[in-house]
Amino acid sequence: MQNIAGIDIGGSHITMAQVDPEKREIISSTYVREHVDSFGPREAIFSAWISAIEKVAVDLVKKDLLIGIAMPGPFDYENGISLMQQGKFIDIYKVNIKKELAERLSISPDQIHFVNDAGAFLEGEVFGGCVQDYSRIFGITLGTGLGTAFYDGEVSSDEDLWDSPFIDSICEDYLATRWFVNHYYALTGEKISGTKDLLDKPEEIQNKMFDDYADSFAEFIVKYVKNYDPEVLVIGGNIAKVYPYFKKRLNQHLEEHKINLPIKISAIFEDAAILGAAGYALKKARINLTK
Repeated sequence: MQNIAGIDIGGSHITMAQVDPEKREIISSTYVREHVDSFGPREAIFSAWISAIEKVAVDLVKKDLLIGIAMPGPFDYENGISLMQQGKFIDIYKVNIKKELAERLSISPDQIHFVNDAGAFLEGEVFGGCVQDYSRIFGITLGTGLGTAFYDGEVSSDEDLWDSPFIDSICEDYLATRWFVNHYYALTGEKISGTKDLLDKPEEIQNKMFDDYADSFAEFIVKYVKNYDPEVLVIGGNIAKVYPYFKKRLNQHLEEHKINLPIKISAIFEDAAILGAAGYALKKARINLTK
């Protein structure tokens, strides 16, 4: 069995595990999550990453190891070079991360493959999630930010729609967690941190909030997602967990626009990026073998 580790690198953490490629699932006993100071110096970032990877790969034969890494952008995914110029990871700007990791782990750079974090979510759902039987899939992650990806039957691509024009601003302002925070404050003058808090509020304000959100989400699907002609839409992220609260109104809007689009909710959520990064690495390794 191929030794594979899937890694999800975020702004404050590294989460990873070994993946069973035959069962298409995470080996839960190998799961590691560690804090990383993405604003810290280059050496501190790499030390934290290597420490976590070594824990997961400790019992694996390194020459047979395959590593898939889900990484936020901007990033040169093919060559493994960070292009983030501001905020998080600024001290590794233009650093060849693939080469650095390979040298520190004593493996070949060819054993490491990077994929965009939004693409990794969708790759995970295709590889071992809820849309394994579909060929054209649009994936959306709804949380702190807005992630969008499209699977064309071969590979998932990051569609980067978060900052596309929408209503009087951009898509992310209406679909991410901050919309719930800002809209609730505008309606009540009170503060919440997100959808979890909203569920503790009176039913009347909940219904108003979720109806307004469904209106925006439907408009986003009509304006952007419909153009991809997907067979199915898969949703992940924390907001997907409250989908039952806006499902009915959303589907009513889609019916009005004659959009017959099945909507699936992620069954693996946080694990999707890890599973997707591993599945993507396996796919890339097989393609390279045939060259």
